Amino acid sequence: MAIRSLKTGTFSRSLLVGNAYYVPPVSVDYLVIAGAGGGGKYWGGGGGAGGLRSTVTATGGGGTLETALSLTAGVSYTVTVGAGGAAAASAGNGTIGNNSVFSTITSTAGGYGGGSSSSGVAGGPGGSGGGVRKGGSSEVGGAGTANQGFAGGSGDGQGGGGSGGGGAGVIGGTVNYGTGTGGYGGNGVATTITGTSVTNAGGGGGSYNVIGLGGSGGGGDGANDSQNGTGGTANTGSGGGGGSGGYTAGAGGSGVVIVRALQAAASTTGSPTATTSGSYYIYKFTGSGSITY
Repeated sequence: MAIRSLKTGTFSRSLLVGNAYYVPPVSVDYLVIAGAGGGGKYWGGGGGAGGLRSTVTATGGGGTLETALSLTAGVSYTVTVGAGGAAAASAGNGTIGNNSVFSTITSTAGGYGGGSSSSGVAGGPGGSGGGVRKGGSSEVGGAGTANQGFAGGSGDGQGGGGSGGGGAGVIGGTVNYGTGTGGYGGNGVATTITGTSVTNAGGGGGSYNVIGLGGSGGGGDGANDSQNGTGGTANTGSGGGGGSGGYTAGAGGSGVVIVRALQAAASTTGSPTATTSGSYYIYKFTGSGSITY
């Protein structure tokens, strides 16, 4: 039985086995980040970052790197980029984000920031968990998801402002009652899948007299009594800042999916940004689409 290689560009992509060509699978790295949660209102907590799953540099939640996917040539794989969750429009919780999906990989939406006109409302669980609306130490931030992100900050035991949403890299911060500062958003995670180091998936900051700053990677800042909370940066999966009594909360940032393969170009739908780095072909999806090798 004759077996010989077929050259395509600079490398072998198929073998002639008998009278049929065999095309080997393509090994693909990925960064899949879900949409983040929106901030809660009325001294609300920050929204949690979207879950972050990565095969390059680091993954979310302090976990072990994900394993590269082996994709079948000629098969179209769907890419879904999750939208961020809405901010609370009035006294109440923010909204959870939306999952992002690539092939068999699903990253979990970020949890909402807690908010209410009553004390002690916990943030929602998610890829990273949302922060607490002011309350006692028994109120805990929303739980994160293993290998995707961290929990939101807990209550301060004093009835202060909102705690920070969890980030992909760090748990959200607790309120500092002594200084009247909202909890900081947990920091995101830096990866080099595009060829340069970029940080994504920071948690939203909590609200109080002094704003809680959003986490690195795009987390929105919390509100105080003179300024609104800000939204998480689009296509970073970063949480929205919590809203105060009179100022608004921020919405969660949408997610992103980045796919790369060594010496393998692909056809796509959804118009991702296509770049190269060394011998890698890289596709960045900021909206949903598909990819075929």
